[in-house]
Amino acid sequence: MSEIVRVHASSGTTGKPTVVGYTRSDIAVWSEVIARTLTAAGANRHDFIQIAYGYGLFTGGLGLHYGGEKIGASVIPISGGNTTRQIQLMHDFGSTVLACTPSYALFLSEAIEESGIKREDLKLRVGVFGAEPWTENMRREIEDKLRIKAIDIYGLSEVIGPGVASECLLQDGLHINEDHFYPEIIDPVTLKVLAPGSTGELVFTTITKEGLPLLRYRTRDLTRLNYERCKCGRTLVRMEKCLGRSDDMLIIRGVNLFPSQVETVLLEMSEIKPHYLLIVDRLNNLDTLELKVEVDEAFFQDKISQLEALRQKLQTNLESALGLGIKVTLVEPKMIERSEGKAKRVIDKRKF
Repeated sequence: MSEIVRVHASSGTTGKPTVVGYTRSDIAVWSEVIARTLTAAGANRHDFIQIAYGYGLFTGGLGLHYGGEKIGASVIPISGGNTTRQIQLMHDFGSTVLACTPSYALFLSEAIEESGIKREDLKLRVGVFGAEPWTENMRREIEDKLRIKAIDIYGLSEVIGPGVASECLLQDGLHINEDHFYPEIIDPVTLKVLAPGSTGELVFTTITKEGLPLLRYRTRDLTRLNYERCKCGRTLVRMEKCLGRSDDMLIIRGVNLFPSQVETVLLEMSEIKPHYLLIVDRLNNLDTLELKVEVDEAFFQDKISQLEALRQKLQTNLESALGLGIKVTLVEPKMIERSEGKAKRVIDKRKF
């Protein structure tokens, strides 16, 4: 512990957080890989980086902070929450880069619309988003509403925090900083290493980490690796956007289900907002699945018959995509609790 200069902890929503210690060298490496992350997203010393990740034990805030300072950018350490002030500072300081979770980016886009501030009056041009799974449809939604380039970044506290991997501006896979983190893909059941290009669970060995060195650490994230050279010129191996986590996977009546699959369907329907909650329960020894989802304000004023037609359409689309029955409940705008950190998408009431 005499060599540990900082302590962080994982942001897991269940169970006891995993505590991670950093040496001075670890902090330097962390700053370096975040500097690469921001540079790959097009940021430089002329930017104002608004960091709306939480500070404190969560690695997001301070991780992006040190990397932003390393590239010489002006860092705005506002942390998460306080959305009104977020928008005010974004406007007054002329923030050009936004760093937060993708779900909070969507929340901010709604709040900006309601604030009366014109999008043309903001200088945002890119966002670096991570800490939770998000789909390509959600990326398009964020880019359309905020009029920015939405860049996916990846990390986990145990390995170092954010900065393990990140997209470049081509958005064609996340470049893994493999001079520090050696990746493998395994079968999550047999634990055997899979052939290059196979989809499976991502495993990391840390090469330079001192405070908490790890050998073949299971991330639970499902993805695949691409060893081809990126058109941006970087030669680092790339990982695809995560399909989900092996421990986030729901098994409903024998069918494997990831919340991201539901989100993909929702974002294909303009009448539906990407704010939802999946409720899993068990009735008479049979699994039940309910989706509560918000309707766009413009459509919620329609006749009851039209809302019922929309509900049936969504239910049909979901059952076709998921391969199992699901109860759909449409709710008014703003009824689903908003998250200023990681969004809670699933409530599992089953007793195993």
